[in-house]
Amino acid sequence: MSLNQRAESVLKNLVETYIHDGQPVGSRTLSKLPALGVSSATVRNVMSDLEELGLITAPHTSAGRIPTVQGYRLFVDSMVRASLPTSKDVEQITERFEGETDPDKLLASASDALSELTEFAGMVVLPNESVTRFHQLEFMRLSESRVLAILVTEDGRVQNRVLYSAEGFAESELIEAANFFNHRYKGNTLSDVRRLLVKDMQTDNDEMHRINQSAIQAASQVITEEDSNNQAEVVLSGEQNLLGVPDLCQIETLQKLFDAFKTKRDLLDLLDRSMKADGVSVFIGEESGFSALGECSVIASPYEVDGKIIGTLGVVGPTRMAYDSVISVVDITSKLLSQALSGASKT
Repeated sequence: MSLNQRAESVLKNLVETYIHDGQPVGSRTLSKLPALGVSSATVRNVMSDLEELGLITAPHTSAGRIPTVQGYRLFVDSMVRASLPTSKDVEQITERFEGETDPDKLLASASDALSELTEFAGMVVLPNESVTRFHQLEFMRLSESRVLAILVTEDGRVQNRVLYSAEGFAESELIEAANFFNHRYKGNTLSDVRRLLVKDMQTDNDEMHRINQSAIQAASQVITEEDSNNQAEVVLSGEQNLLGVPDLCQIETLQKLFDAFKTKRDLLDLLDRSMKADGVSVFIGEESGFSALGECSVIASPYEVDGKIIGTLGVVGPTRMAYDSVISVVDITSKLLSQALSGASKT
């Protein structure tokens, strides 16, 4: 939607005033702003046009107006310039990541940082099997019938499994099976490794037949278990912050919102969409497609390891939020988390 310069200025100032004050904005209030420099009557006429376009609305019979979802969308797309992150914000996030090499702890720290810096709810989607790439598998013989399998993914996450076998494995068989597995499947996603492994075991693969089949079956078991356990999860922080947001104070609104936090299904769907976007995504109110988030905005951005997108992080807050600063915080957190994870994967 295209507005003339005056209408755009009125809408921009109305949205910014409403975000700041939290009260419906009248023409008299706007006319006093130096940035506009027009009469109250002129502002009133422009506001009437904006209301006809569905960009602002009257919440009740007062003369004040508030932005609609469409008004916020035009504001975010055309009038918001993401502010540069403050040195304090960068320092606070960097301190959380500094010296940490455990990917799971880095992801949890990112969620906490988002919550603290925005005073809303922070969230990070953990990598799932569709993006988590296999790096290395090692076996350690514990006893005649027990083997410790160590699975390492490219994002630096490590999973251990104790496997049991009635016939037992020789040390040389385990080494040969691990070498074959690492050479053949390294760099593939876990779901692709499982698919390729099933295919290889069904075909007449001379190299696989030469290696102890029980050891290969053991490797297959580790990948299959990790694949099934590695469904996407959301790490949430600061949900209680939303209890103090006036815009979300109605019991029914909070109930729906916290039910969504509990099931996480809607959040995962929404964040999965933002994973395919270039840069920061903004979902405002009903744009999310979920009634529970009808009074909220979700700001999200993908994060990477060595240039490969593996997950998404973001913030859930009211539609009346300072979009410029929240977008900035989400953007810099995703960049710093990507750097930290890429560094951790090399340790």
